[in-house]
Amino acid sequence: MFDMIMLGVQEVFKPYPLLFLYLGTVAGIIVGCLPGFTITMGVALVLPLTFGMTSMEGLAAMIGVMVGGLAGGQISGILIGIPGTPSSVATVFDGHPMAKKGEAGRALATGTWASFLGGLISTFVMLFFTPPLAAAALKFGPWEFFSLVFFGLTIIASLSGKSLTKGIVSGVFGLIAASVGADPMTGIPRFDFGFNHLAGGFAFLPVLVGLFAFSQLMSNLEGKSRAQEALIVGTKLTFSSLKVLKDIFRQPFNLLRSSLIGVFIGALPGAGASISNILAYDQAKKASRHPEKFGTGIIDGIIASESANNGTEGGALTPTMALGIPGGAVSAMMLGALLLHGIQPGPMLIIEYPHLVYGVIVALFIAHFFMLGTQLYGIKLFVRLTRLPIYVLVPSILVLCAVGSFAIFNRFFDIWVLLIFGTLGYLMSKFKFPLAPAILGVILGPIAEVNYRRALQTESDMTLFFTRPISLAFLVLAVLSLIYPFWQNYRQKKRQAKS
Repeated sequence: MFDMIMLGVQEVFKPYPLLFLYLGTVAGIIVGCLPGFTITMGVALVLPLTFGMTSMEGLAAMIGVMVGGLAGGQISGILIGIPGTPSSVATVFDGHPMAKKGEAGRALATGTWASFLGGLISTFVMLFFTPPLAAAALKFGPWEFFSLVFFGLTIIASLSGKSLTKGIVSGVFGLIAASVGADPMTGIPRFDFGFNHLAGGFAFLPVLVGLFAFSQLMSNLEGKSRAQEALIVGTKLTFSSLKVLKDIFRQPFNLLRSSLIGVFIGALPGAGASISNILAYDQAKKASRHPEKFGTGIIDGIIASESANNGTEGGALTPTMALGIPGGAVSAMMLGALLLHGIQPGPMLIIEYPHLVYGVIVALFIAHFFMLGTQLYGIKLFVRLTRLPIYVLVPSILVLCAVGSFAIFNRFFDIWVLLIFGTLGYLMSKFKFPLAPAILGVILGPIAEVNYRRALQTESDMTLFFTRPISLAFLVLAVLSLIYPFWQNYRQKKRQAKS
């Protein structure tokens, strides 16, 4: 093992791989913090540049974008309440309330350190458990994927706030929005009502940015005097990394559990950080002694979300390197880069090209140090942006959101999607409907539908959902997840009655 690690170190610790790894990390942070742009988009832009590089240089650049993008998404999420990437949705729940309290610097430092530590944990898991974890991921069929996603959908109960009814309505709204467009199995348009634009469905990113960004910006513009104020008043620029680390290490189980959730979800093809950060947040809330504080601005939620999303890509690279099966869109592009260089991905990759496989692990490790230094150094600059007047910030942010939404499929219709869902999100916020369940429905709905139908097409026996052990385990967890919030409320009322 030590010899293999040293082989990876020799491959990465050269001037050009290190330079491209650092530049990729900085580019990833920039892409991640811009609302409407995605990590996948950033890696796609880098991919053509790798044609003139060696295999290791190209992989290093893409790994840098991936790590920087996952961590960079928290910047806009915490400061302006708009997640820069889908992997930072749950970070907004507590990060932005902390920023409103004047603790934006502390929130960003917590998220950065949590991303760093979660990424290191996933790197070590990848180093020591690549073959067994990849083999476990292969045992997941459509039955297991559906049960896992169904378990994820039960998080709606935890994210509903004070009104479970409103949370369910919001979640159903997200599921309905996700069902518009071409049928994922047959390609036949549905719910398009004769409009050609609806035949392509609602792209996920404009929906996400609209619900979060537009509604948040509209709320900030209410009243002429409010529009002339700074976005966040009284924000502290200073923070203590030592104190932040002490706060994080006071929650070792939260950090470790969330990171491992990220690794596990990442190892499942097609799942990704957009699921893991919400799932980790939900588990942190369920395990907390004070779940009622989640969503009000506590570091517990930031630690859970950020350690999980940076843990995800380490998990995604595990089946990618061990079996040649990409865990997500980014790792799929990395396999594409290998093919461009004449290297065939697959189980023989680790035998024929051990220097590349272990080089990727070492690059993933080093990229987190580059990310940590860059983001901690830039926090004071990021926080200063919140001192600009709202009437200056809002148009700039809206333009970025519109450009990002348009850039996905080059459809002008997606800008209308941004506007429509932004208006709906603003109205939902006004009438106290939680936005998180709607986002969860949009993310998980299509995955649940596709895997449910694949399962029935493969084998029409419905009992397989209950007789396959892994599938049954997730369904049991789903039932417990539904019951747990009610039990928590009962326990809290009982405690209040005694006091």
